[in-house]
Amino acid sequence: MTERMSARQAIAFLTGATPQGAPVAFTELPAPKDTSAPDGPLGWQGYDESRARAAARTGEDESVICGTARVGGTEAVLISFEFGYLGGSLGERTGDRLEAAYTHARERRLPVVSLIATGGSRMQEGMLALLQLQRVAGQSALTRAAGLPQIAVVRDPTTGGGWATLGAGADVILALPGAQIGFAGSRVRPPDADPYAYTAEAQLTAGHIDAVVAPEELRDTVGRWLALLTGGIAGAGAGPVPAAEPPAALGRAAPPATGWDAVTLARDPRRPRAEAYLEAYFTTRESVNGDRAGGTDPGTLCGFGTRDGRTVAYAAQCGTATLPAGYRTAARLIRLADRLGLPVLTLIDTPGAANDAEAEHAGAGAAIADLFAAVATARVPVTSLLIGEGGSGGALALAAPGNTWATPDSYFSVIAPELATAILKRPPEETRATAGQLKVRPQDLVSLGAIRGIVPVAGA
Repeated sequence: MTERMSARQAIAFLTGATPQGAPVAFTELPAPKDTSAPDGPLGWQGYDESRARAAARTGEDESVICGTARVGGTEAVLISFEFGYLGGSLGERTGDRLEAAYTHARERRLPVVSLIATGGSRMQEGMLALLQLQRVAGQSALTRAAGLPQIAVVRDPTTGGGWATLGAGADVILALPGAQIGFAGSRVRPPDADPYAYTAEAQLTAGHIDAVVAPEELRDTVGRWLALLTGGIAGAGAGPVPAAEPPAALGRAAPPATGWDAVTLARDPRRPRAEAYLEAYFTTRESVNGDRAGGTDPGTLCGFGTRDGRTVAYAAQCGTATLPAGYRTAARLIRLADRLGLPVLTLIDTPGAANDAEAEHAGAGAAIADLFAAVATARVPVTSLLIGEGGSGGALALAAPGNTWATPDSYFSVIAPELATAILKRPPEETRATAGQLKVRPQDLVSLGAIRGIVPVAGA
């Protein structure tokens, strides 16, 4: 960004005012009583004067503003950092305000939106400033445990502990274009560090944030996210979460005659894929990106969508070999939906897990194991639909035990027929017969009790 917005300008972008005007319907929370000693806890000479100059320059008496407002129809607690006040740094008074904001959110059952611009902990307060990170992380964890969503909007710059707590610890992370993001600030990085690695765009590519959003699009984007993520709050404690219904089939109407026919239909490049199913199933949707460990998988789509007026989380394979990052992203998505009380829909379509050396280096086994665990321990219902290839454990990891369905143009197998033929030391021409023996057809899967049923074709 060529010009940094102030804390109140950032709030105005969300609440509907012009950046030059006052935020619309923003109710600021009362600041906790200031009990700091002259020149702070360390008696840092000139610290009070620095704070006074910062206040005169910005019109604020601390580096953070906290309050409530409606964003796109959803009331939320807003936390906005003022970088002009001592670099948006965190001190004891900042921690007081953040704790009060999180407490207010839990008491009122409100989501939290953080508009972050900070250089990290305040040096003039020494270790007591650094300890505020533990305090903020604890408040965030309590809010997470309460089933309340947290959204971060990362402004320029967001570095140090502010990024490692409020930013990277949020459920959904959005960033402004060109924002500087990283644990290391610009003055403490290695001199030969690539500056691009610390940008919003690089963090998106690495799967550490979910989207880069232009300032003029913030209000609508955050509003959509708040509506989606709060879809389970109103019904919390009202009874079991209803399961998502499986989508109707978009492809072939009749089940295949033979096992090899099932394999051929599932591998047909003209067959509808996950994107078509998601588009037909949801009214609106927003995507989450990346595994938060440096990886993304374009062949795995994850996010939240609206179906018949309620929110459903989704994780969908797109017909390619699934990367470890795809499994980790899906597991992250399912655990988030579980915390928020939202049902999950998974779409299964993969020849199997990626099995090259790079995938093994990236922890394919551990990633698959973690997804199995996320599905198995989810307290919300998970509904799965096999829409194409179901290649062994790499596909099964995304399948809901007891609630998996199939389309007529799909198959599920313990192993690909070609590989089974090779392992059994049969000639290649026996692959078709092997497919039949494996009982991979949708109707075979129903007979075996491996799936619940075959979904009808849309419009039939």
